[in-house]
Amino acid sequence: MIMGIAKFERLFRVAAQLDVDKDDLKRLTDFVNQKIHDLMIMGVVAAKANDRDIIRLYDLPITKGLQETMREFKKMDVELELQPILDQMAGLPQVELDYDEEVRDKLPELVGGITIALARTFKVLDPALKNPQTEHWERAQAVFDQLL
Repeated sequence: MIMGIAKFERLFRVAAQLDVDKDDLKRLTDFVNQKIHDLMIMGVVAAKANDRDIIRLYDLPITKGLQETMREFKKMDVELELQPILDQMAGLPQVELDYDEEVRDKLPELVGGITIALARTFKVLDPALKNPQTEHWERAQAVFDQLL
C-alpha cells in the first residue's frame, strides 16, 4: 500500500470531510498507481520529443490544479514515505525511459496531490457525500481518465 490507513483517513477527512475505511485504501492505491503510470507515460513522450533519454519533472503533465493540491498536501503536515510508493511502482508496467532523482523525490507530493484531488472530486460529483461507494469511485475514475 502507498500509505497507511490512518494517513489515508486523515487526508480524506481534511481534504473533503469524507469518511473512508481500509477497503477504500486498496481502491486508492490502484487509482494512484494508474494515475502515476499515466503521468510517466506522458513523461516519456515529452522526454523523447526533447531528445532526452530520461524523464525530468517538467516532462510530466502536472496541471495547475494538481500543482495546487500538491502544495496543499505539503501544508497538511502528512508525510508519505517514498519506499512504499516505489515498491508499488515496481509492480506497474515499465515505461520506456527511467526518471531522474527530482521526479523520484516528488513522488510523495504527487501521490498526496492526486489523493487530495480525488477526495475533492468526490465532493464535486456529490456535495452531500460522506462515505464513497463503488459507484462514486467509478465516476471519479472516469473524470480523472478524461483529464489526467
